[in-house]
Amino acid sequence: MNTTATNKPRLTTSAMIASIASEGQRVKAAPFGKALVELAAGRPEIVGLTADLAKYTDLHLFAQAYPERFHQMGMAEQLLMAAAGGMAKEGLVPFATTYAVFGTRRAYDFIHQLIAEENLNVKMCCALPGLTTGYGPSHQATEDLALMRGIPGLTIVDPCDALDTEQAVPQIAAHPGPVYMRLLRGNVPLVLDEYGYSFELGKAKLLRDGNDVLLIASGIMTMRALEAAEDLSRDNVGVAVLHCPTIKPLDEAAIVEAVRYKHRMVVVAENHSVVGGLGEAVASALLRHRVQPAGFQLAGLPDQFLDAGALPTLHDRYGISREALGRRIKAWLG
Repeated sequence: MNTTATNKPRLTTSAMIASIASEGQRVKAAPFGKALVELAAGRPEIVGLTADLAKYTDLHLFAQAYPERFHQMGMAEQLLMAAAGGMAKEGLVPFATTYAVFGTRRAYDFIHQLIAEENLNVKMCCALPGLTTGYGPSHQATEDLALMRGIPGLTIVDPCDALDTEQAVPQIAAHPGPVYMRLLRGNVPLVLDEYGYSFELGKAKLLRDGNDVLLIASGIMTMRALEAAEDLSRDNVGVAVLHCPTIKPLDEAAIVEAVRYKHRMVVVAENHSVVGGLGEAVASALLRHRVQPAGFQLAGLPDQFLDAGALPTLHDRYGISREALGRRIKAWLG
């Protein structure tokens, strides 16, 4: 009998649901929902819409606070986006929530034609981005950034934690035009407050410096990058972490500044397929600006349909857990 396996704590079904906080990690509950409720108190033009997922996108808090401004559209994501576009034409600021797979794959043409082409003021906040659920390809939005980056004029935000999320809400509301934000919901980790960080739409921030590796990351992978950097420091590997919460427009100036004249490997870590996401955007920027790093690697999800299962297992299997990211960087350094 394998006693090592039997001594490990058994993962429950709940481990397949979007809980990305480690045991004992600091968290804040429903940062998106609470921030939207607070903002909407002084902004009567803000309305909330969802496709039968208010509870699972934290929009239920908005519904409780402003029932007359909440619209339950049912399981009809195309209708959700079309209605949001119509409301924006009438001067409202709709926040439309659903799961990222449904908001992008299922409603793509409606976003493209009815919202983005007319540059309407719709804020699409979509939960379960990338590998934040274990329910398999039907729910894993591992290609949402690739899809949405292709839409002209669309701003894309990928927050790291609760602080990023709550600070992003008023800024995307103030931004004129359509926004797609990857939504962290429920009990969301809180990490960036330890780095004197504040969210600025369109800006990347260097959270820590190091001489050997520059980790460029977005979303939950910034949290993983900070963890891996701490682990690698014990092996005398200096890892810098550049957080890019805005995927489009990308802060190319900050990226070029962080790479130019510094002889270190660049690793882009993202909770997304290696096809069409932050990694390819960074590579393109470096090539166009004629900046050559000491090496370049993508620490993203593989270009394949991912398995279903418990999130800790899947994150380790596909290389985006704290430990797996550290192992990948060590291997690339040789």
